[in-house]
Amino acid sequence: MSPLSWKRDNPPGLDLAAGTGDFGQIVLDRFPRARAIAVDLTDHMLHIARSRGLKETVCADASALPFADYFFDCVLVGYGFRNFPNLETAIREIERVTRPGGMLLSLDFFLPVNPILRSTYLAYLYVTGAFWGALLHRRPRTYTYIPDSLRGFLSAGDLSLVLRSKGYAEVNSRAYIFGGIALHWAVKR
Repeated sequence: MSPLSWKRDNPPGLDLAAGTGDFGQIVLDRFPRARAIAVDLTDHMLHIARSRGLKETVCADASALPFADYFFDCVLVGYGFRNFPNLETAIREIERVTRPGGMLLSLDFFLPVNPILRSTYLAYLYVTGAFWGALLHRRPRTYTYIPDSLRGFLSAGDLSLVLRSKGYAEVNSRAYIFGGIALHWAVKR
């Protein structure tokens, strides 16, 4: 099943680790009658999401979601899995709040398998992160956490294995930028 073939008249979708609500906004743009709920641990980020038009926001931890079982048709996690202190607990919570047959979509950074590409990619992320952090926030370290977080994170293939072990079937992924970013989509059993 393609991640963009998900359709229902008024599906509740969860934008988890929503930040400023970019993925929730994509859902609303693509499915005008959809319902997108943005959840993030930082209320300041959710304030920005609300100012951008997301009406439903909840400040909550991914490892203890305040929603009923099987509440969502789709859960989107954009660049969030790397930042969860306990990834397996968060995935169990995501699985709990997703209806059977519902979809999980995750987009995140990963390390390329090739060691030369891996080193080049880490250097690129560090330099560009420092540049944008200095330019936008006057703090070069603002975005250099990204390459730091990758050093201890799973590979894209290992994430697929974890998703399968936590109740997802039809787990698929597609790598971009030589494996530096991957999109995972999985359907709950």
